Amino acid sequence: MTLLSSFSLKTSRKDEWLDITDRIREIVRLSGVREGLCVVFVPHTTAAVTMNENADPDVPRDVILALNAASPDRGEFRHAEGNSAAHTKTSLVGPSITVIVSGGGLLLGTWQGLWFTEYDGPRTRQVYVRVVGE
Repeated sequence: MTLLSSFSLKTSRKDEWLDITDRIREIVRLSGVREGLCVVFVPHTTAAVTMNENADPDVPRDVILALNAASPDRGEFRHAEGNSAAHTKTSLVGPSITVIVSGGGLLLGTWQGLWFTEYDGPRTRQVYVRVVGE
């Protein structure tokens, strides 16, 4: 069995993280897949998806600080849109994540959640979710 779903997000600023764990859990539940894989994909060059702690709001803030240190806005960037730092952060974080589906749900650790990460907002973004299994 396989199911492809999608949903839109509206972001309000750059360097924003949105917890999408519950939305992905609901898609997996509706798919009826009990054992398989869930792939979350973001088709954007200045936004990404990741797995990290979702219990402490300081974690996203701290990761954003680290990413800003790794990829600050620089005057010597040549990209005409002025968002080269956002492109770099997206390359570091990545456009997709795969999570095991077990017992009809996401196999996540106690503190793990799924995050949509925006580096060039505000924007309207799309998230695709493919659930595959039996």
